[in-house]
Order: sequence, then structure tokens, then C-alpha cells
Amino acid sequence: MNTYNVTIPKSLSRMGDLVLVPRKEYESLLILRKYKEYTPTPAEKRALRRAELNLKKGKTLSYDELTTKLGFTN
Repeated sequence: MNTYNVTIPKSLSRMGDLVLVPRKEYESLLILRKYKEYTPTPAEKRALRRAELNLKKGKTLSYDELTTKLGFTN
């Protein structure tokens, strides 16, 4: 088993938390940065809260119930 010594400059450690990740994982995170983060509108936030409440109360439809209600046929 190989052991490696890593020296971390004090200037980096003073900046706050330091996290080491494998290069491939870091590169995949960089790809995600290209996508714009979505911020819901106040109306969308209210709709989401209402949907979460309905889910907690058990007010849900199965897939079959939903397709029937929307008028889709198989």
C-alpha cells in the first residue's frame, strides 16, 4: 500500500473547510456548474407547498386514476 504525504499551505487552510475529492468527481462537478440553477417563483413555491400538504394528507392519484381523469386511453 502506498502512502502519500500532502502539504497544505496555511493560506488555503485559513480560507475555511478544505475538501479533497478525486479528479474525476471534481470534473463531473465542474460540468454541473454549466447549468443555471432554477429558482421557483413565489406562486410555484405556494403550489409546491400545497402539493406537499396534499401528499401528507394522502390526497394522491395513482397513474391509472390520473390518466383516466385526464381522458387518456391506452
